[in-house]
Formats: sequence, C-alpha cells, structure tokens
Amino acid sequence: MAVHRRGRRKRRKKSAGINKKLLLGIGGGSAGALLLVYAGVSFYFMAHFLPNTEINGHDCSGKTVSEVEDVFKEEMKEYNLVIYDKDGQKEEITSEDISLEYKESKAMKNALKEQNSFLWPIAVFFKESGEVTVELSYDTELFEQKVQSLKAMTAEQRPPVSARPEFDGSQFIVKPEVYGTAVKPEAVKEKIAAAIRELKPAINLKDENCYAEPEFTSKSSEVIQACEEMNQYCKANITYSMDVPVSVDASVISTWLSYDEEMNVSLDEGAIKTWLEEFGDKYDTLEGERTFTTPTGKEAAVAGGDYGWSIDEDTEFTALKEAVVNGETVTKEPAYYIGGTAASHGMPDWGSTFAEVDITEQHMWYVVDGSVVLETDVVTGEPIPERATPTGVYVFKEKALNATLVGEIEPSTGQPSYRTPVDYWMRITWEGIGFHDAKWQPAFGGELYKTHNVGSHGCINMPVDKAAELYDMIEEGTPVIIHN
Repeated sequence: MAVHRRGRRKRRKKSAGINKKLLLGIGGGSAGALLLVYAGVSFYFMAHFLPNTEINGHDCSGKTVSEVEDVFKEEMKEYNLVIYDKDGQKEEITSEDISLEYKESKAMKNALKEQNSFLWPIAVFFKESGEVTVELSYDTELFEQKVQSLKAMTAEQRPPVSARPEFDGSQFIVKPEVYGTAVKPEAVKEKIAAAIRELKPAINLKDENCYAEPEFTSKSSEVIQACEEMNQYCKANITYSMDVPVSVDASVISTWLSYDEEMNVSLDEGAIKTWLEEFGDKYDTLEGERTFTTPTGKEAAVAGGDYGWSIDEDTEFTALKEAVVNGETVTKEPAYYIGGTAASHGMPDWGSTFAEVDITEQHMWYVVDGSVVLETDVVTGEPIPERATPTGVYVFKEKALNATLVGEIEPSTGQPSYRTPVDYWMRITWEGIGFHDAKWQPAFGGELYKTHNVGSHGCINMPVDKAAELYDMIEEGTPVIIHN
C-alpha cells in the first residue's frame, strides 16, 4: 500500500509540474498580447488626441491635428460675437462681417506633442481640458468699420459726471455721480478684438470697462472731505445790524465756495469783495440821493454832501473773511470810513433831529425828535456858480462866537475878497460854508438871494436873534440838509 501510495504520489507530482508549465506559457502569451495592444494604442495616440481631451471647449478625443483644425475652421465660419451695451441692447459681429479665417499654426501640433500618449488608460477615466491660442486672421479695415458702426459708438456720447458737493439749501451734500453714454473707443476696439481672438461668444462693454467712468463717485473720500470742509465754512453766521438785519449765513457763504478738479476747496475772495460792493451800494448813503418830505409837506430829493453811511469795504473784507474761516457767529456793524456813519439805517438816514434849508423857499427849520423847534426865513448864496449855496447833506462841524469870515484872495489886490465879523458862526463845510447872523441884510426870504450883493457868498444868512437861538440849541455832528 505504501508503495502504491508512493507510486500514486509520484504520478501526482508529475501531473502538477506539467500544469504549471502550461499556465506559465498561457500567461506569458497573454501579457505579451496586452503589451502589444497597449503599445499599439499608445502609438495611435501619438498622432491622435487622448480620450476625454477638450480644447477650447471642443471635444477633440481621438482626433488628429488636421481633424481638430477642421473643427476650428468650421467653427470660424459660423462664429459671431454678441456685443451688449450698458443698457443690455445687443449687436453682433459675424465672421463674414470681418472675413474671419482660421490660420494654421504649430499650436495644435504642440498641444499634441505635449500630451503623454502612454497615459491613455488613465485618460479614459479623467477629463483633460485645455486652452490653445488659435491663430486667426481678419480684415482689419472691415473690423474697424464694423466697430465704428456699433450703436455704442454712434450714439450721443454723453460724458459721465463725477460725484460732487452740492448745496441743498442748508448744507453741502454729496451729489451722486452720473454715468453717461460715452465710450472709450480704443478700449472698445481692444476688448472686441481680444474677444474675437479667444472666440468668445459674447462680450459686455460695461463689464469690460469700455465706458468712460466718472473720476469721483459718492464714496470717494475726496468728495466727502470736500463737503465736510465746505460745511465747516458754512457754520459761520455774521449778522449786520442794518435797518433790516443782513445775514451772511450758509446760503450766502455757499456761493463763495468752490472746488477744483481734484476736489480742493477754496474760498473765493473775489466773490466776498463783490458781495461787499453790492452791500455797500445798497446801504451806503454818502453822496447818494435821498427822497424825503419837508416840514411843509413838500416832496424833495437831495444828493451830495459829506454826511451818510460809507462802508469801509477793504477793512470789512478782512474781518468778514476771518469770521467765515473761523466759523464765527456774530452780530455787528460793518466797518465804516471815518465820518461815514449816520443817525439811522432807515431812510432818510439823518434821523429825526436835523437842520433843513430849502433854497427855493429861502427858509430853514431846526427839527428835534421830529418836531420843529425853530424856523426862519434866510438868505442863501447868490445863484451863480462861484457863490451858490451847495446842496447836499452835511453836519455842523464846529461853532464859534465872534468869528471873522474871510473870503478868498483877490488876485488883483492880493487881499481877501471880504472880511466879515459875525456874532454866531456854525460851520457845515471846511470850505467856509455855514450858518451865521447877517445884521447887514435888509430882510430875509423871498427872492433877495438872487440879487447881486444881497445873496451871500454861499453861507446861510440868518436874523441875529434866530442865529443866536440856533447857536444855543445846535450841537456839532447834527445833520444839515440843504436842497432846492
């Protein structure tokens, strides 16, 4: 048995050896076949693109360079670019419009060379996408014409408006920017040309920044800072105490403020001076015409003289500018020239206490607080140029007792034309015109003043007693109105 088993064991061992050799032979043959298949397929993909290969969005799996180029040539024929403007309106540029053609190059061949054909088993399971710069050509003249004919280029080119400070009646606020319709021609051409080179299906001119944009927007720090600076100026409030108060507030100051292209704020000194000139023209009364009613109810007008308001605009300019820059709130009188003030800002500006002379009526009144306290007939200057009593509004400048009035020097004699002693002298001009007693006059009033050697040399001649009364009542600085 034992031998039989051995015999049997020996036979089994021999059979197992034969099976092993057979399997090795078969396995070796299969591997060789697979290797041949792998090598063959790899060789195939040396001239064809790998599976799952996408170039510029096109499936190029298993295609040769020539076949891929045919795809692009065909695509080129059917290509058109949709162009959207800022309002969403669209236009198209077709390949035919510009004679667009595919231009053969080494780009596809290089793309094929760059792939590893031996990795085709992996490529079956993984997608490979790539971009290749496609060479193309088009008629540049037709391209230029087509671009220039686009509605975005031919429409009204309204430029954008930057955000800016704007006064709303009480303060400066940021007025938002406005986007216009103006395009940047060179940018339009460049972006469209780039889109065609990349064979893009569409382009949005607004998204591509082809429209002219405002330099400043409502979020620009320069605009915000300019508003803040201008509002700082507008905090000032200067009130002038005229008959009706005049306020220099934000509504006025805002007109003096400006900004340049870089949003630098400036206070316009010229505008301040112009405002002060207009202010002076309105409220200055010195030498201006005033209308009024005489104590007899006569409507009269007078101009000239040296009495009245006269604003010192140069001095006031400095004060006003400083107040605005510092944002001050103040109530004040404007600066006046010396003597450039009056009793009232209302009209007439001499107030309710004054002396008045009516040359036509040859009569004078002294009015105190609106009531006549003295009146008399008078004799004024002979109505010839060298002797006429000057009309206008003056003030009593000085008074003196027992004065001697001296006339101008006569060239022929070298002596004064007259030396006249008076008891009561009340000067109204430094040129020698005033009120005084005239005991030599035969009478007063009427038309005596028109008579030669009766009419005065320009002074207002009064009866002695009335001159004495006036002298006692009058004060220096009291207004005097002389009119026809």
